[in-house]
Amino acid sequence: MNLNHIKSSTLLEIDNLSLSFQMYKGFVEQQQLEVISNLSVTVHSGEILAIVGSSGSGKSLLAHAILGILPENATIKGTLRYKDRILTSSYQEELRGEKLALVPQSVSYLDPLMKISGQVIGHKDKSKRKLALKNIFKRLELEEKTENMFPFQLSGGMARRVLVATAVIGDAELIIADEPTPGMQTDQALEALAIFRKLADEGKGIILITHDIDLALNFADNVAIFYAGTTLEITPPKDFLDGEHALRHPYSKALYRAMPQNGFTPLAGLQPYAGTITKGCPFAPRCAECMEQCKKEIPPMRKLRDGYVRCYYAT
Repeated sequence: MNLNHIKSSTLLEIDNLSLSFQMYKGFVEQQQLEVISNLSVTVHSGEILAIVGSSGSGKSLLAHAILGILPENATIKGTLRYKDRILTSSYQEELRGEKLALVPQSVSYLDPLMKISGQVIGHKDKSKRKLALKNIFKRLELEEKTENMFPFQLSGGMARRVLVATAVIGDAELIIADEPTPGMQTDQALEALAIFRKLADEGKGIILITHDIDLALNFADNVAIFYAGTTLEITPPKDFLDGEHALRHPYSKALYRAMPQNGFTPLAGLQPYAGTITKGCPFAPRCAECMEQCKKEIPPMRKLRDGYVRCYYAT
């Protein structure tokens, strides 16, 4: 669903993805706990797709599903394709760390017993990556001595910048950045996102998972808005800048009003958690425009103006 016609080939296509976990209910009884349902997004080469939404909306689980690093009790339904080929577990293993790269959300992914240089350079193309390392560290404002440090010697912001470096140093075609900027100063966060923008302009696809909508709007080509494990809207970033009227879904409009520069207006109620989501649109219990039909089933994604939306009454 790329909204920018200048962009080129499709890298990743996710269609009606559902993800559930087999959990124990009591000592013996088991149940399937659905955490993502009917989620669809597409990422093209040359594109930054920003994924925004509150905690618990399924953003990080989507990243893990793409990479094939979910726990054994996970069940996936729907279709994931990379370059028009089904993402089987063996194909994911082939791509992971090579063509698919992750900037993880937690700095605990860094090996506490290995020097930073070894973790960033990895095991392949060492001579080439050693040269690239110095340039990337310079751009991310990491001093040269950082190469010989261990993770426990880094500040939180430094550790996150190292994680960015591990993903951008190779030849990955699709980079998933899961909350890459918390703990960074504003200029460092802007520089990190500028590197992602440069990589996208060179033809790579970037999935930017973030809570910081303001930063994302400066770099993304499209914004996917998640809620309770599904996609409610995909919009060009300019629609967030043009005002509430330019957005389509009631939840997107609520996100807009909740931004500090737009009044910081809270939305009553809470996002439903896995196991409590009923049929229909998951936003229906909090939606002022909710009709009876909204409670029965969620509509498919449809094109509206320059974006896409899952809402019967969006105009």
